[in-house]
Amino acid sequence: MRTLYIDCFSGISGDMTIGALLDTGISIKFLEEELFKLGIHQEYELKTERVNKNGISSLKFDVLFDDHHEHGHHHHHHDHNHVQEHDHAHDHGHHHEHEHNHQHDHHHIHDHHHHRTYKDIVELIANSELSDSVKEISQKIFRVIGEAEAKIHGMDLEKVHFHEVGAIDSIIDIVGTAILIDKLAVNQIIASPVPTGSGRIKIDHGIYPVPAPATLEILKNVPLQNIDVTAELTTPTGAAIIKVLVDEFSQSVPSMKINQTGYGAGTKTFREHPNVLRVMLGDF
Repeated sequence: MRTLYIDCFSGISGDMTIGALLDTGISIKFLEEELFKLGIHQEYELKTERVNKNGISSLKFDVLFDDHHEHGHHHHHHDHNHVQEHDHAHDHGHHHEHEHNHQHDHHHIHDHHHHRTYKDIVELIANSELSDSVKEISQKIFRVIGEAEAKIHGMDLEKVHFHEVGAIDSIIDIVGTAILIDKLAVNQIIASPVPTGSGRIKIDHGIYPVPAPATLEILKNVPLQNIDVTAELTTPTGAAIIKVLVDEFSQSVPSMKINQTGYGAGTKTFREHPNVLRVMLGDF
């Protein structure tokens, strides 16, 4: 049985997931061509680079976009592994200070993002030329996040205005993950318990403990693990990927013959802890 094991010992985010899945041997060109089917390719560029995280060579995946408020040059957007600095948090706390190996310190305002509603995103995916299976996976992940946000804010799902999720990078992270999972054609997905990190983050409603409210809501009924890292390790996007895709949880690697491994780099770098997501592909 073809099995994917997701070892999220340092948490999980959308960009870490794509980096790790690409690192199993899928070409970025394939991902670009599939994402082209969404019809929004003029809004972004994709970038991958090999980085070293505490001795582990891993793939860093970024969505680049033109920021017209910053003289039109490209910025990296990182999937929200973060401590938020800027006051224009439009995403319930998941676009945070860029504390990482790319030393650009613009805490720029993300109001150039396309703030799509849940309904907009569902329609965008439904009307695309993506395969039915990719559409289904993508919409399930968005629905999990949408329902969590709706519950937290006391709103109807259809009326939820997705700031973080509506941003182009998060659409790419979620649909991209669905494309890669579909491409791998696995029979089952097993994951380790999920660490959320600790400490506090500043979000648009004030200072909250980690995990952020949306992340915590999504991770109901998912086994968590405690690790001694003061940071937000798991984002709402990462949590929703786990919630939708994983069939069972195992603290240790399951009995399987491993054929491929992949390492996806997170944005932050920790002193004694490699901030990577590890995946293993094999036969159970």
